[in-house]
Amino acid sequence: MRKKALIASAITLALAGTAWAVARPDQAVRVGAGLAAHHVCSMTFVGHQDPDAIFRELVTPMLGEAGAKLLSVHVDRDRQSVSVDGLVSTLATASYTPGYGCRLDLPGNEPLAADPHRRPDTDDGFAPGSLVTTDKPAVAQALDRVFAERPGEAPKVVKAVVIVKDGKVVAERYATGYGIHSPLISFSVAKSFTNAFLGMLALDGKVDVTAPLNAPEWRRPGDARAAIRIEDLLRMQSGLDAEEAESPFSMVAKMEFLHGDMAGYAAAQPAAEAPGKTFDYTSADTVLLDRLIGGHVGGGAAGLREFAHRRLFDPLHMGDVTMEFDGKGTFIGSTYVFTSARDYARFGLLYLNDGKAPDGTRLLPEGWVNWSRTSALGAPYGAGFWTNDGPSDVARYRVEGGFPKDGFFASGTMGQRIYIVPSEHLVITRFGYSAPPNYGIEDDVRLIRAAIEAYR
Repeated sequence: MRKKALIASAITLALAGTAWAVARPDQAVRVGAGLAAHHVCSMTFVGHQDPDAIFRELVTPMLGEAGAKLLSVHVDRDRQSVSVDGLVSTLATASYTPGYGCRLDLPGNEPLAADPHRRPDTDDGFAPGSLVTTDKPAVAQALDRVFAERPGEAPKVVKAVVIVKDGKVVAERYATGYGIHSPLISFSVAKSFTNAFLGMLALDGKVDVTAPLNAPEWRRPGDARAAIRIEDLLRMQSGLDAEEAESPFSMVAKMEFLHGDMAGYAAAQPAAEAPGKTFDYTSADTVLLDRLIGGHVGGGAAGLREFAHRRLFDPLHMGDVTMEFDGKGTFIGSTYVFTSARDYARFGLLYLNDGKAPDGTRLLPEGWVNWSRTSALGAPYGAGFWTNDGPSDVARYRVEGGFPKDGFFASGTMGQRIYIVPSEHLVITRFGYSAPPNYGIEDDVRLIRAAIEAYR
């Protein structure tokens, strides 16, 4: 993937003041500054990590070395905020609200009521309170390879790996400064949480995925977007002209870092083609679904947070989970969930166990998981999960490498992943800040194969 490199070059040119031939170079500057402010804020105040390390390991690879050097980041621990200055002025500020993480300070943001309550992990036999090491030499060697930085290869910067077999943690490893309770950023792993919320609403009879989204912006007679179904959005085949591309000028970059009402901005995008024809991955599809979810649950950000804990996180025995919201109180379920690697594995177990909680309570409709992991339009993607079951070359590569055909996974840019293998009763979570071209997935596939062979 070239996305991060091209974003970096465009931002660097704009920051250097040499991109006036490109449309709106100030926009690239603001996107880069917004990205820096948000990510440093979240991983400082939610993730409890060193802001300098976060800027170096997470932000700089996205902006490029030259672009990052032209930004100055200031962390105000008293006000729990992060500001980013350019050459002459402050370009972006992000503020932390306990319980709700960070969001950029943008015009029209609605206030959030702080909720500092933290939910501790529960002792349910899933894992002890101490680190679980492996006694399997092949697994230890595969873990060494996942974490090792090799000269001449792209950086991997892996922070956490947890292996779960038959519902129990059998091995885990963490980078220095990270541990079993460290909150980790999800990026697009959050899209699979959006899938879960929709599944719960479908179980309640409140959502029919075959029905149109019925966005208020699309209700004028003759609007082609009125035909877009909930399923089309989940499967990334909406037909919207909502590019998630290799540029800070792309629609999704503007949505994430320049607009407080992300779903409203997504809904304003025109149709490029009829829905259901083409797989076109875009976070715009997901935030539209998140607005729908919030409308059904009610109560704004606080209402969805309460619903998420009561109906999903608590039944799964997940500990502290932070969900971030935009300026209108819509869950940013395309990108921003924070929890531990163990708790991401607990979430993966929900899908391994056909939508049931550890006590057998059904949280997702019967058949929902199978439907979610079934690819469409020849793409290696189902409904909020990447899949191995289809005809694509990348799916074939994973299967040939030892990741079984029934496997599927939640995935975020830079190597955040929850791998699920039902036939082997296996879940593996892997979180880091890995670089292109493959974001460490080759080593992950080797780890999956080693775990399958070792724990059978």
